[in-house]
Amino acid sequence: MTDYLLSLLQIIMINLVLSGDNAVVIALACRNLSPELQKKATFWGSFGAIGLRIILTFIAIWLLKIPFVQVVGGLLLIWIAVKLLKGEDEDSHIGGGASFVEALKTIIFADLIMSLDNVIAVAGAANGNLILVIIGLTISIPLIIWGSQLLMKLMNRFPIIVLLGAALLGYTAGEMIVGDKAVGSFLEGVMPSLHMILPVALAILVIVIGNYLKRKEKNALNKEVTNNHAETL
Repeated sequence: MTDYLLSLLQIIMINLVLSGDNAVVIALACRNLSPELQKKATFWGSFGAIGLRIILTFIAIWLLKIPFVQVVGGLLLIWIAVKLLKGEDEDSHIGGGASFVEALKTIIFADLIMSLDNVIAVAGAANGNLILVIIGLTISIPLIIWGSQLLMKLMNRFPIIVLLGAALLGYTAGEMIVGDKAVGSFLEGVMPSLHMILPVALAILVIVIGNYLKRKEKNALNKEVTNNHAETL
């Protein structure tokens, strides 16, 4: 029962951490609509996006049962976690919809593209349990629609939330890798305690790599600004 609740909490946290950008997409897509249409577009766009996400998650769960797919998913999740720490902006190109239908299409399409990371993470955390996915999404979606903008503000104010979120993804990636049918049994034969060590190690690794790349990118940007300033003098 404890494992069940922990997995459920993991799914909810992953949804909240990875879905912050989706709320921004909704706001950007609806910003040119009237207040009445904004509410309708937000509701129906979110409803359509949720349906697609559930279908994709079920497909991902089925795929993750195939040997080596969980390893690939875990490695992809590490990349997603590092990207989250680097703070790459995925939604800067989303334009505002001039009509209700256009805004609706923008929300659903953007959510489909941006939710691939979410789908992989949730499928990995659920460990093949469809009921967990349904309960987790049912609890998470209302929080995502109405609370993710608040979460984004908190992330900007308290960077530790982003750090913990990225670490959670790294931990989930480790669980996916050791849970793979082919690789997991091999790793357990090499070192039985690896199923406990690897998730923690990857959580730490994600934080180290993410922070390193973020500092490197910041230093490169500062150097470029300094060079440009020197050229203008």
